Amino acid sequence: MAYRPTQRTEARRLAARERIVEAAHALIAAGGYRAASIAAVAREAGVATGSVYRHFPSKADLFAEVFRRASQREVDAVRAALAEGGVAAGVETFARRALRRRRLAWALLAEPVDPAVEAERLAYRRAFRDAYAAALPDHVDDRELIAAALVGAIGEALVGPLSPTAGAARDEDALVAALVAFALRSISAEEPVPC
Repeated sequence: MAYRPTQRTEARRLAARERIVEAAHALIAAGGYRAASIAAVAREAGVATGSVYRHFPSKADLFAEVFRRASQREVDAVRAALAEGGVAAGVETFARRALRRRRLAWALLAEPVDPAVEAERLAYRRAFRDAYAAALPDHVDDRELIAAALVGAIGEALVGPLSPTAGAARDEDALVAALVAFALRSISAEEPVPC
């Protein structure tokens, strides 16, 4: 007779899987992907190393799951802000969340990752682009291009190698205000002055 899991054993399996994902997320948020070795994840989750591999065939599969969940929370927060307050609110929400959890923002936006996670990162960027494109004012032409430019510029300004947040302390409120102003100018109905 083949083994069939009971509701209780299935609930325990799902609970263990969830602890593993949460442990990996906590480690990545604190120290990036390098801090989340399988042994560290297992220790943090209170399971054996082999248990991690029973739930995820590889470290890349685990990291892709963590990335999907973490990025979806960010996309959902920005979508809600865009729906309520337009582009300015979306940019402010994105920036404040990234500044509040800088290490996680770096992991989601720029840290070198396995190709499986990079594929998730591309889907995440597309979701942000699509959310901004849908929130742009009616007068904006080529919405997808403008939205992609906003996503790239804001991400680079917050966590990329050119980010002013990487060095000396900076007034976060002024930084967020500058990013919002940049975004609003980029979608203004006024024609730019030729150089």
